[in-house]
Amino acid sequence: MSLTAKTCTPCRGGIPPLTVGEAEKLLVHVSAWRLTHEGTRIEGRFDWPDFKSALAFVNRIGAIAEAQGHHPDITFGWGYCSVVLYTHKIKGLHENDFILAAKIDALAAE
Repeated sequence: MSLTAKTCTPCRGGIPPLTVGEAEKLLVHVSAWRLTHEGTRIEGRFDWPDFKSALAFVNRIGAIAEAQGHHPDITFGWGYCSVVLYTHKIKGLHENDFILAAKIDALAAE
């Protein structure tokens, strides 16, 4: 099943985060992302022609994040949007982070 077809599941903690090797295997499915913070986070950067387009993209990310119950850290400005994903409860990466990243990639491609 593709990551975009999956739904984020609530993470209540108490499970280990993905290892760097596990994260690297999922990373191949999300084109705009890279591992950061020693493999505990993923970050995607998206470029837009102006502020209005970047803001519209941020709002669309917000809607899908709310629907998935998984909320990224977003920074944006004139012509760009940076998104950082990790699962706060486990202080690292979970499959949910890659599911949301794939959904964000799909938004960017529309």
